[in-house]
Amino acid sequence: MLMGPRWKGKESEAKALARPMSNIISRLQSSLLQSDCRGLLSGCSVLLEAETEQAELLNHACFGRPIITTEKTKQWFQFGLEEAFYLSYYLKCLKIVDEKHVSKTDEELWNYMKVNVENFPEIYKAYSHLRRKNWIVRSGSQYGVDFVAYRHHPVLVHSDYAVLVLSEGNQDSNGRLRVWSDFHCTIRLCGSVAKTLLVLYVNKSGHSDASPMFLETYRVVEQTITRWSPERCREDQKLVGTVPNIS
Repeated sequence: MLMGPRWKGKESEAKALARPMSNIISRLQSSLLQSDCRGLLSGCSVLLEAETEQAELLNHACFGRPIITTEKTKQWFQFGLEEAFYLSYYLKCLKIVDEKHVSKTDEELWNYMKVNVENFPEIYKAYSHLRRKNWIVRSGSQYGVDFVAYRHHPVLVHSDYAVLVLSEGNQDSNGRLRVWSDFHCTIRLCGSVAKTLLVLYVNKSGHSDASPMFLETYRVVEQTITRWSPERCREDQKLVGTVPNIS
């Protein structure tokens, strides 16, 4: 059975409704564009020096993680590569430069990130798929998954989904959930932290990953997987493996 939202206080739901995530991201996009922000590509992350307003919006939209410094007027943020590419490629509000402060093109960034992150095309497609539906997407490494998805800021609500990203038709990238014991362990872990397992199958639809221009042709199939409880009626219509409506 799919769980409903678990708000972290009596007024949390009202606060979330009063500040839709789409509005927050729109304000962030506008602010970054006006400032012509540039992020520094550094290994497997991108660093950004943000002004006070931008830092507040980045925190509210849950992009990146703040880095503690002694500066009072500006704040540094560290983005994962999928976050940085989303801001740069999809929202078009962040320019990314190398150590020589030369701007990287979309193609250059794409190739760099494919080299530095395993299965980056699938990981990014899954990340952007959820972000474009206004879900907050954070790292799920502490739960043994790729991401966790929140319906609003983590201060207001617990995450709904533990997300695994798999590539359809590529057995080498599908090292997880290949046998029933994988399903059993993963589902038990998700249940112990009150999350629903959401598997996102990314199908490249016969296209290559040579360029980010093919991303729009990739197809994402959503599937939730839950444990069957013997206390539930076998005729219950909410079956294992139903496709969720997470829009």
